[in-house]
Amino acid sequence: MTELDSRRPTDRRCFIRRTATIGAAAATAALGSRANAYLQALAEGDVVTGTGDHRYRVQHDWLMPPDGLAWGDTHGVCQDRSGDIHISHTVGAGASKADAIYVFGPDGSFKRSFGSRFKGGGHGLDVREENGVEYLYHCDVNRRRLAKTTLDGALLWEVGAPIEATFDGARIYTAPESWNPTNVAFAPDGDLFVGDGYGRSFVHRYTKDGQWKSIVAGPGSGEGQVSQPHGLWMDERGAEPLLAVADRANRRIQWFDLDGKHVRFQTDGMRQPCHFKTRGDLLLVPDLSSVVTLVDTDGKVVAQLGDGAPTNLRGAARRDFIPGRFVHPHDATFLADGSILVAEWVPIGRVTRLEPVA
Repeated sequence: MTELDSRRPTDRRCFIRRTATIGAAAATAALGSRANAYLQALAEGDVVTGTGDHRYRVQHDWLMPPDGLAWGDTHGVCQDRSGDIHISHTVGAGASKADAIYVFGPDGSFKRSFGSRFKGGGHGLDVREENGVEYLYHCDVNRRRLAKTTLDGALLWEVGAPIEATFDGARIYTAPESWNPTNVAFAPDGDLFVGDGYGRSFVHRYTKDGQWKSIVAGPGSGEGQVSQPHGLWMDERGAEPLLAVADRANRRIQWFDLDGKHVRFQTDGMRQPCHFKTRGDLLLVPDLSSVVTLVDTDGKVVAQLGDGAPTNLRGAARRDFIPGRFVHPHDATFLADGSILVAEWVPIGRVTRLEPVA
């Protein structure tokens, strides 16, 4: 779902800066080659995706780390109230520092990095304001930890497997390695919901201080059951806030009330939903099966953006990616200016901005 659109000078200036990072050899690829097609699209900003009122200009590699730093799998993305954008990734080969969190300004300029403790495991990343102060919540899938830090990376607390958790009278985690948290959501009362997406497929509730409280959902495929609960989000678009769970291995979204009762499913438009964000009436769903989906409050799919399915490009070089088509969207967020930022699960990382087309 792409089409030609007008090229813009600002996109060309961004292209010059970014191709220096991508590499001179790729930037000078022969005209008409597959490599040049991708780079030409970056230069001209000429690819648009979407339909109707939901059309976006595709700006691949809108965020790129400076020389000396390198993306690994780009997993998590959030924006704080100052406009700074935080990206969680696994750290690429050859990076001079082990920092797994890169921070960019609202204009896409690189600002700083931190989080060497999360190298190899930087995954879910969310920001929350508490008593006027913003904090980051990290899910580390390498060390299997849930952590809370300041925006500059100072560690406030960190927890591993909730060994005390029981389900149907039995302990869930007999070994710490059986737990692996992927994302969090924030309850209105300050509690946390945590998805054990890569472990035993439970959704847990914690206090704001990281103390385990209860089980919300356990493994399975029925109502109130989940399989690989990868992403979680507090959906406040309706009369009452609901917990949305990206029930990825079941290929659906599942909503729960705040007491953990099943409310509804969504399967329409869902392939392998990874996570969510909301803006107005829209639910933003990055889907690992090569698409970003927008859903309204009635469950209607209003747009599927950058659909690249089927794909075999996860391990491909940048030059082999297809302009306007996603490989594996893993997280996405609405930025303050109304654009969408998409982080993809590819070993060389990719962060794409989707700018609304007037």
